[in-house]
Amino acid sequence: MAFRKKADFILQHQPDILIVPECEHPDKIFFNMDTPKPTDNLWFGQNQNKGLGIFSFCDFRLKVLDIYDDSFKMVIPITVSGGSFDFTLFAIWANNPEDPDGQYITQVWKAINHYEKLITNRRTILIGDFNSNTIWDKPRREGNHSTLVKRLEAKDIYSVYHKHFNQTQGSEEHPTLYMYRRKDKPYHIDYCFASKDIAQHLTSVEVGEHEFWCKYSDHVPIIVSFDTACYNRNA
Repeated sequence: MAFRKKADFILQHQPDILIVPECEHPDKIFFNMDTPKPTDNLWFGQNQNKGLGIFSFCDFRLKVLDIYDDSFKMVIPITVSGGSFDFTLFAIWANNPEDPDGQYITQVWKAINHYEKLITNRRTILIGDFNSNTIWDKPRREGNHSTLVKRLEAKDIYSVYHKHFNQTQGSEEHPTLYMYRRKDKPYHIDYCFASKDIAQHLTSVEVGEHEFWCKYSDHVPIIVSFDTACYNRNA
């Protein structure tokens, strides 16, 4: 929440696209004079203080696909165009307390099945707060975290964090959430999944440090970089 209080710090990393769960409506955000301003943005939510914000800070333009089904709440299919290459982005904040089947990973599982034909092994990224980890798998639930990961991998879509750091799902060395901002309550629940054609041009993955970010949030950022120029040469 209160993205406006953290914007200066995250924008020092000069993101092209920024996904911000628990983000207030853009009309409530006032950037400092010397802070980069978004060139395009989308926002979803019912609470003006706590929705899902997607911001472009470059030539990329954002458009919600007509196929978007708002019954999945914060799993948003977006066409990203006008930059170094076009791709489909799924911005995610897995949180739907109105669904009796489950409000977190169940939302993402239902969405990837609904958008089955749109989620392909080319030019596809799914990114955000999945509110899930293999450690919380319920074996009898079809759409648990491990099943979701396997479904995406079958489409040649991979978690870039796990690829970059050679990590195993459920045994991550770098937490993305510190419950109540406490260092002794670490969890990895935020992910960037990219199709193989994009993932093979991955150049870096950074996970924020608790000591710095705990002053501003219980989450730390994941910063992912791709060599898009190389992508264009080899696409």
